[in-house]
Amino acid sequence: MPQPSFKTISIRQLTGAMGAEIGGVDLSENLSDQQFEEIRTALFTYGVIGFRDQTLNFDQHQSFARRFGTLEVHPIVNSLEGHPEIIKMHKPVETAASFGVGWHTDNSFFEKPSLGSIVYGEVIPPVGGDTLFANQQLAYETLSEGMKKTLESLTAIHSAKDAYTSPTALEKYDSDGPISYKKSDIIAQSVEHPVIIKHPVTGQRALYVNPMFTDRFEGWTREESLPLLEYLCKHAVREDFQCRFRWEKGSVAMWDNRMVQHAALNDCEKYERILYRVTVNGDALS
Repeated sequence: MPQPSFKTISIRQLTGAMGAEIGGVDLSENLSDQQFEEIRTALFTYGVIGFRDQTLNFDQHQSFARRFGTLEVHPIVNSLEGHPEIIKMHKPVETAASFGVGWHTDNSFFEKPSLGSIVYGEVIPPVGGDTLFANQQLAYETLSEGMKKTLESLTAIHSAKDAYTSPTALEKYDSDGPISYKKSDIIAQSVEHPVIIKHPVTGQRALYVNPMFTDRFEGWTREESLPLLEYLCKHAVREDFQCRFRWEKGSVAMWDNRMVQHAALNDCEKYERILYRVTVNGDALS
């Protein structure tokens, strides 16, 4: 992986595959243009970036996110009261994690999928609750030339219908629980994206299918699509493509959805966890 030169931030790479923790930054302050550009470069280089020992209120969290673009109001997941662009991801004590569990790319069922999310940790379990990330550029690069050629001509259909109508999802509609959903027409809709996408900034190619939202290949039946989709989804999250982000109180993680998949681990059932997520709108994929 190429190593850019940074002057205003420090970098500690998490694994050989991806990910970096950034030091020398206080996200509650107004960042200089150079410092922000170096953070942005780090995001597009490493796929996921983390910051430690931050103290952010809601306005500061959103202000940092807006440096990357406009902010999303999720059409299904209810937001924090008074803050439509913030989702409170609350897992109470003695409950299983049920939001973001399983490998996925956020909102690939949007016509313009999210650029990425910025998550702030407020209440963190003493053990467990980490988030895994997998580098989809490496997933593409390690495919055979024959497979790359085959996939270049394919598009895939993405839909929220399975993820947001599962038994655990149905419990969240019109609920007063820690995470709640509202009905939306987007759940029954589907969109089409290239199977291989090109990053709009770096130009690097990445595999773009995920088991949560990718339904089938365009022009193929679900039955025909399933064997290849299963292979690609397994390949996409190989252990040697991954990094793990260990949450601490005051930690911030941001990831680039055009480069990574992620999965929340359900291994801290007896502890409470509270994270706040702000998501940046993205553009159409090509």
